[in-house]
Amino acid sequence: ARRSFNSPSNSATMDELDTKFDYDQTNKIIEDELKDLLANEVYEAKSVHIWSSQIVERVLKKLHKQNKPFKYVVTCIIMQKNGAGLHTASTCYWDTKSDGSCSCPWSNNTMHAICTVFALHI
Repeated sequence: ARRSFNSPSNSATMDELDTKFDYDQTNKIIEDELKDLLANEVYEAKSVHIWSSQIVERVLKKLHKQNKPFKYVVTCIIMQKNGAGLHTASTCYWDTKSDGSCSCPWSNNTMHAICTVFALHI
């Protein structure tokens, strides 16, 4: 059975919403995890591997709990805040109607972090 989702600005069906990448929801998940894990931390090189692993695992777990038909790739970069520049770029060859990506930067007084999610509809 096909359920309809009606709002003044959106007449998409629930099935269509379930198969579209939700940038805002993904950005919130990433932002929440970055804040939760890093907000009270001071940059320490030996902890970066642990922090980045925890962030990607937690983001991936929350995305998976949504039960949406996507395969996800999650990356995380953590860098000491020391005045150096950091630039990232990506390009993807995919279906722009259903696949998507979200990159969320975050920082505190001692570090920068960027977590990126790529979602590929299956």
